[in-house]
Amino acid sequence: MEIRATDFSESEVVALLELHHGEMTQFSPPGTCHVLDLASLRSPDIWGFAAWDDASLLAIGALRQHEGFAEIKSMRAHPDARGTGAGKAMLHHLIDRARAKGNDTIKLETGSGEVFEAALGLYRSFGFEPCEPFAGYTPSEFTRMLELRI
Repeated sequence: MEIRATDFSESEVVALLELHHGEMTQFSPPGTCHVLDLASLRSPDIWGFAAWDDASLLAIGALRQHEGFAEIKSMRAHPDARGTGAGKAMLHHLIDRARAKGNDTIKLETGSGEVFEAALGLYRSFGFEPCEPFAGYTPSEFTRMLELRI
């Protein structure tokens, strides 16, 4: 597996982002979905990464830099790569990149319910804990905000 920077232009990356965007929108109550579209991910304050096994895309993830912390965005394993450790490898990579950029905290916002349980389990296994709202997110019964001191 090789994890490398992406500008979100590879067709495989675009397809996985579209799948991710569609599912997050479908399984989030109105007003609670904060998934970024492709144009938003191309912002200069966001760094994108893709995990590959030769020509097969395994996972994607991004970091958004805020004042004093980094935020995980659009982290997703490819459906064909579930259970292979690709998501875990991507999360390790994002944490390492956030640390290398001088951050001592990494945060994320996600949903709750069956569709989100695997991701929540992964984040918790790394030591992410609930945190106060950040970056303009509004708390709700659905929304989960987590952070990890790195």
